Amino acid sequence: MGNSQEPHDFSTSVMPSAFTPVKVAKAAAGLKLYDTASHTTSVFTPIKPGEVGIYVCGATVQSSPHIGHIRAAVAFDIVRRWFLKLGYKVTFVRNVTDIDDKILDKAAAAGQQWWARAYYYEREFTHAYETLGVLPPTVEPRATGHMSDMIDLIERIIANGHGYVVTDADGKPTGNVYFDVASWPHYGELTHQKQTAEVDEAAAVADRMGPSVDAAGDDKYNPVDPADASPDKHDPRDFALWKAPKDTDPEDARWNTPFGVGRPGWHIECSAMSHRYLKDGFDIHGGGLDLRFPHHENEMAQTRAAGYDSAARWMHSAWVTAKGEKMSKSLGTGLSVPSVLAEHSAWVVRYALGSVQYRSMLEWSDQALVEAQAAYDRIANFIERAGVALGGQPARDEIEAVSADDLPADFTAAMNDDVNVSGATAAIFTAIRSGNTLLSKLADHADSDEARAEVRASLVAVRAMLDTLGLDPLAEPWVSAGAAGGAGDGADESPEHVALEKLIGEQLAARAEARKAKDFAKADAIRDALAGAGIAIEDGPQGSTWSLK
Repeated sequence: MGNSQEPHDFSTSVMPSAFTPVKVAKAAAGLKLYDTASHTTSVFTPIKPGEVGIYVCGATVQSSPHIGHIRAAVAFDIVRRWFLKLGYKVTFVRNVTDIDDKILDKAAAAGQQWWARAYYYEREFTHAYETLGVLPPTVEPRATGHMSDMIDLIERIIANGHGYVVTDADGKPTGNVYFDVASWPHYGELTHQKQTAEVDEAAAVADRMGPSVDAAGDDKYNPVDPADASPDKHDPRDFALWKAPKDTDPEDARWNTPFGVGRPGWHIECSAMSHRYLKDGFDIHGGGLDLRFPHHENEMAQTRAAGYDSAARWMHSAWVTAKGEKMSKSLGTGLSVPSVLAEHSAWVVRYALGSVQYRSMLEWSDQALVEAQAAYDRIANFIERAGVALGGQPARDEIEAVSADDLPADFTAAMNDDVNVSGATAAIFTAIRSGNTLLSKLADHADSDEARAEVRASLVAVRAMLDTLGLDPLAEPWVSAGAAGGAGDGADESPEHVALEKLIGEQLAARAEARKAKDFAKADAIRDALAGAGIAIEDGPQGSTWSLK
């Protein structure tokens, strides 16, 4: 038996619903999404009925992830989750750039093997994704694992007359290969180099803040690749498909090709890997706004010049800003994910990162995190109170099974409006207010089955909406991480702490029983006694937790 070169069937998602027959919700017909290339919002129609193929540019694993990186991951995780809730099977590809100039230079400066540095930080990114509830991709290819795919693609581009090999004085290939922009009349269509029509305000903001061919020159967010500054180029706009190695590049960072020894240009890897796993033409290509130019413009051009269809729709998440300036390590304003999580729970950080529509700039501040914590407190209070009133929580299977057609109409309308998370969140808090009203009236109904059913329906709806945004407090990873993925993991395990944990645990258990029996006077007395001893109690949907004041 020979080994097949085809990947596994990646048309199914990692989500449990993907292993059941496709049943697209009726609500899917109302989904409208923005397209960067057209500057318009239009109805989404999948290329293959019932399936969605998405490619999102992942991290260049040169150093630790910061909030700016993870905002894009959370934004597209929400987009993906909405497709899943609509009933689509989703193939979600997110690449890892594990070789480039920055990785090689930083590894050399630190006395590291470049591949060891890349893998170390790849693991940091993976841990950050997992901690913040970002679903793992269907497949996560590395650039270094797809050299043959890139070489094949470059050969197609050259054969089609859209690329050229640089040779030395003896006519031998140097390893430098460039895309011939002048040969491709469609160049500039993504970033609107030739745009003359009026555009909407969101597009205008993107054009002002995102690098584009109309704002050429020094770019503090995307420094010029040294290879792209070569005098060997036929046209200043030409860009590297393959690059001859620098003298400082290690021997194991060089690959033999028909056009000389070297390594890939920045853009070619995504064209090769998107085609490898999503084939010719796919639904959505995503990434951060700063990738529009040059990365995505060049990627679109070279993919189509190779003879393949590019993505049907391009979506870009806006930046995280701090006082109006893009959060960037190069500007010294980046906040590492580990440092943020040391002070705030993972649930709170995810909520803050996903609190606005993906196309909106997200201003990062202490106030944003305070508001996210307040949101958690409101959500947790309702879920916990409803669970106590009902004598337990609905199972996760039930929450996951709620179709988009069964979610509150205002939530579905907001999500179908280009994934308007702000509107969707407003719908959640509207439902919580209604649910709290139902809870307050529950006693007046003498605990009738009808009143309990109303409370239960409200609880299921709230948790299902939260689950769509990756925020159901009773789902992973929040359950395993403690209440809301609490910050400050690794509690003191001294004998004193263990004894205190046992004694307080007994008091909390007694308080929970009192609340279940609706003996709130006793429950309050236990809480007050603990408070008098310097112990703070925080109630949540998973139960109560304690901490020393």
